[in-house]
Amino acid sequence: MDTATGLGMATLIVLILVALLAVVAIFKAVRIVPQSYAIIVERLGKFQAEYGAGMHFLVPFIDRVRTMVDLREQVVSFPPQPVITSDNLVVSIDSVIYYQVTDPKRATYEIANYLQAIEQLTVTTLRNVIGAMDLEQTLTSRDQINGQLRGVLDQATGRWGIRVSNVELKSIDPPASIQGAMEQQMRAERDRRAAILTAEGVKQSQILTAEGDKQSAILRAEGQAQSAILKAQGESRAILQVFDAIHRGNADPKLLAYQYLQTLPKIANGTSSKMWIVPTEFTAALDGIAGALGGKGSPAPGSGAFSADSDEPVKVDMSGLGDLSLTSELASTNLAAPEEALAEAKGEAETASSVAEQNASDATTTLPARGTHAAPAPSDDGLPPVVPPAGT
Repeated sequence: MDTATGLGMATLIVLILVALLAVVAIFKAVRIVPQSYAIIVERLGKFQAEYGAGMHFLVPFIDRVRTMVDLREQVVSFPPQPVITSDNLVVSIDSVIYYQVTDPKRATYEIANYLQAIEQLTVTTLRNVIGAMDLEQTLTSRDQINGQLRGVLDQATGRWGIRVSNVELKSIDPPASIQGAMEQQMRAERDRRAAILTAEGVKQSQILTAEGDKQSAILRAEGQAQSAILKAQGESRAILQVFDAIHRGNADPKLLAYQYLQTLPKIANGTSSKMWIVPTEFTAALDGIAGALGGKGSPAPGSGAFSADSDEPVKVDMSGLGDLSLTSELASTNLAAPEEALAEAKGEAETASSVAEQNASDATTTLPARGTHAAPAPSDDGLPPVVPPAGT
């Protein structure tokens, strides 16, 4: 009984161990790989297969999983690295690498630690690229630096089964003293731009003001010129109308002398008039007016009246009336042309002068003897009679 019981217990223990071994073997034989992962299977220490996502069966106690590789894109940030530029300035640069494992077998067997290898390759490449640039180029050429780093890393990591998709520089920190100098430079540059903009504004304002003054002066001058032209045209037309009216009225020297007599007070009222001269034609006309009104005019020296002691014929000098100047710019008026009117006036003056000379010669031939007083006979042209001086 004791022997049979012992054998039964031993058999039961063996069966339990076999069952446990079978469970463990089944558990180790079945392997489920999640999505975006891959496993490297080795059989007896040698690469056997590369399994992707899904359930896979392995040979228990013979096959084993070497590693599980993440096939998703990874992001790793490296600590700041001191880099010397071409102008011997030390800058601290932080970089970020984006990579992805494209070949799990090569990433497992070609490189021991691909992440460390990528970090060291990034540092060395960054120092080579930055060493060929100065500080200003380093701060303003991030895209160029990123492109060079990505090209070098992608070429180097391609044989490891890794693809570097992007390289970014997080920050580029120059020394504190350089930062202060850069801030001063930027402040000075902004002050310079502000001063330039202010000067440009003042310049434009002055230019616009000068242009406004210029246009205003031009318009004011044009207005004054137009006003002067219109005033001159009005005065010229008035002169032409007056002259034409006098010409059409066939005015004799007495009327002209009377108009001249009315103008003399206006000439004398001028504040700048210190001396004015009465022409001989005016005295002769006054004698004529006095004779026409029945008065006794005294012949002035040098006038047209004659005396008993002089044989000079009696005549009226009308030459002063012919010295009139009119502009040729008023030829469009409907009045008579000034040249024709002047010629006609001169002709009438010559006719009147010849008539006066004829009358004077007739009076000379018919003078009575000394001491007798004969009544003067009136002339045919309406001129005042010639009165001999008293005592002759």
